[in-house]
Amino acid sequence: QVQLVESGGGLVQAGGSLRLSCSASGRTFSTKFMGWFRRSPGKEREFVAHISWSGGNTYYASSVKGRFTISRDNAKNTLYLQMNSLKPEDTAVYYCAVVPEGADTYNYWGQGTQVTISS
Repeated sequence: QVQLVESGGGLVQAGGSLRLSCSASGRTFSTKFMGWFRRSPGKEREFVAHISWSGGNTYYASSVKGRFTISRDNAKNTLYLQMNSLKPEDTAVYYCAVVPEGADTYNYWGQGTQVTISS
């Protein structure tokens, strides 16, 4: 089992920045990929970015590439999402999730943190 707690959300103006954190506990040594997803009002949940255990493999949705940076600190069991040049369309609840070792899907999810971008 892996427990995930997101933090760092808030209200910022367009063009601003936020850094989200996701603190993991439990069987954190067995995570293969960690990722960020988001759900905007009235929309389906969408992929934002993911990162491999080593941090050497990252992938971003086209809508955030060049503006967002995913990183992880395995010593602190923490995942980050640095979000720059924020746009109103980035407004959403952001969730972190984990693909455990030996799995192919995101099996563990946090409760989410609200990000609101004002125009």
